Amino acid sequence: MLSEQEISINDNHRGLAAGTNGGDGRRLARVIFRTVLPLAVLAAGAITAFWLMETSPQAKPRPQVHNATLVSVTSVDYGPQQTVISGMGTVTAARQVELKPQVSGEIIELNRNLVPGGHFRQGETLLTIDPTDYGLTVRQLTTDVAKAESDLQLEQGNQLVAQKEYKLLGETVSDVEESLMLRRPQLENLRATLEAAQAKLEQARVALARTQIKAPFNAVVQSRAVDVGARASESTVLTTLVGTDTYWVQVSVPVSQLRWIRIPQTDGDQGALVKVYDSAAWGDGVFRQGRVVRLEAVLEEQGRMARLLVRVDDPLSLSPDNTGQPRMLIGSYVRVEIEGQTMTSAAAIDREFIRNGSDVWIMEDSGNLSIRTVEIAFRGIDHILVTGGIAPGENLVVSDLAAPVEGMLLRAADTPSDQIAAKPSRLQEDPS
Repeated sequence: MLSEQEISINDNHRGLAAGTNGGDGRRLARVIFRTVLPLAVLAAGAITAFWLMETSPQAKPRPQVHNATLVSVTSVDYGPQQTVISGMGTVTAARQVELKPQVSGEIIELNRNLVPGGHFRQGETLLTIDPTDYGLTVRQLTTDVAKAESDLQLEQGNQLVAQKEYKLLGETVSDVEESLMLRRPQLENLRATLEAAQAKLEQARVALARTQIKAPFNAVVQSRAVDVGARASESTVLTTLVGTDTYWVQVSVPVSQLRWIRIPQTDGDQGALVKVYDSAAWGDGVFRQGRVVRLEAVLEEQGRMARLLVRVDDPLSLSPDNTGQPRMLIGSYVRVEIEGQTMTSAAAIDREFIRNGSDVWIMEDSGNLSIRTVEIAFRGIDHILVTGGIAPGENLVVSDLAAPVEGMLLRAADTPSDQIAAKPSRLQEDPS
């Protein structure tokens, strides 16, 4: 049997042998992990990249169908077009007068219609001034005329006597002596006296008639300044009258549009027809008709606009022919439409379809957008009259486009999508 010391020595030898073999294994494992494994990973990555490159999809060119923009279009038509010039104006009186008496005296009577808004026919009595003094003067002067006529008749009798006496005398005398002998100066004096008396009587009768204040024309009362009991003199304003046969509308229009308006040059000429609208008072679509009568000689100071006078007859609709027509009021601010001259050939296009002031959008037969500048002959409030830049029958685009580009593809609302032509496009990736 081995001793304990021998056993211990043997165990130590086995431990050293085992330690030597384990260290070599670990060193080999570390070498493999640090060198061989990374090389293997790199190789695998290279192989995978090569495979992906060989099997990746390729971009292939192919035609692409454009998405056409859906629009609404309308056909352009040429023909005779009536120009209409729009403007604003103010209703004014064609005839207006502040009535004053030609005699003085106390006002003793007023017509019951002599109130603002009252109507009078020409020659109708408005008020009466006390005629007593004027009547007495007429009576006195009538007596004076009668006396002058009597004196003249007596003198004419004396003339006959003087002529007979002159013939009986049978003497030749000078012309002056003959005139005196025949009492010719006395006769002329009495004739002059009679004429003076008659003139005074006529003047007194006129003054008596003037105590009746009458309407000088068909009128409406604008204001009244007196009442019964007031004393009026020749400087007293009794009432203000406005003629009812005609009103004027003073209209402002751009100077550039005057060439389209027919303005009378003589009294026999007829001016352009005018429609007068007062939507606030009459409602929408209701109008009165008038005519242009004059062009004022000066422009407005601020807007440099030309001013026209438009005549409207029977503005208060007093005539049976105008029964039911709206009444015009002095001072009203109204809108007018003046019938201008007719263009023989033009296309009427709504203002909203004119782009950038003078351009339009046209859809060509190929479906492409064409942006064109047109020749504008007349600009109305709602329509533009075009004489060039568009051919008859072409399709005008009436839809709004967010970003219009010359040549962009369009499709009319009634055109099937399969009829839109395909166009080559840029290279696009094939998803396969």
